[in-house]
Amino acid sequence: MVMFDYFEDVLEGFEFLIALGSLVGLIGFIIGLIFAIAGSSRLRYRMIGLTVVSLLLLAVCGFSTGIKYFRIFR
Repeated sequence: MVMFDYFEDVLEGFEFLIALGSLVGLIGFIIGLIFAIAGSSRLRYRMIGLTVVSLLLLAVCGFSTGIKYFRIFR
């Protein structure tokens, strides 16, 4: 059953990447909103882009996946 162990490790790796993407999306969304509100016009344009990309990342990875995986706010 070496093959099953290999696939289990691969699936654990995917689960980790999805949880990490969820946290990166959440942090990017928060930082994007802060700097979009308080930044200059040039920075505001970039931060709106960051916010959109972070929302897409959260849509793909899930909002609370990273929080549950890394046991934040437990």
